[in-house]
Amino acid sequence: MTQEARSAATGRKKTPPAPPKSGAQSNSGTGPAFNQYQAAVQLLQQGKYEKAAAAFEKLLPNAPMEIMERCRVYIVTCHRQMEKHNLNFATPEEHYDYAISQLNTGYYDDAREQFLTILDSHPDIDYAFYGLAVLDSITGRAQDCLNNLARAIELNPRNRLQARADNDFQSMVDDPRFTELLYPEIP
Repeated sequence: MTQEARSAATGRKKTPPAPPKSGAQSNSGTGPAFNQYQAAVQLLQQGKYEKAAAAFEKLLPNAPMEIMERCRVYIVTCHRQMEKHNLNFATPEEHYDYAISQLNTGYYDDAREQFLTILDSHPDIDYAFYGLAVLDSITGRAQDCLNNLARAIELNPRNRLQARADNDFQSMVDDPRFTELLYPEIP
């Protein structure tokens, strides 16, 4: 029995698939929406965040489902990048506070960039090394954590006491090098 015969026998009509939304072809990777998306991504890659955000926002209402969520993510990315370029800090302490806020919200790459920027202009600020050590502990970079914490302690021995009570170093507790750094043997 053919499909048409089965449809006739059951009394149902065979319906053709719905056409794709205007301006987009589903899963085909072609069409105006996809071209606009590619152009917006290219603007983002070039660092033209304002233009890229505007392009993604313009595309969003008519975007095919395949790229809609990516558009939203890229819009947030563009706005974050634009905010980052407008940051001005009066003191290294203010900059450190911002880096810590990035760390606490899970923006680890941005936090690392901020700590390193502080150290570029102020290479002997112990708390920036301490912040990097915390970040390295959280992100599983044990050797970098030890190096940065050792430098923070060298610059300010009180960091040793702070690190002993800091829960952010939980991943380092079982490392004997960490224990030796925090509890050195007194000759």
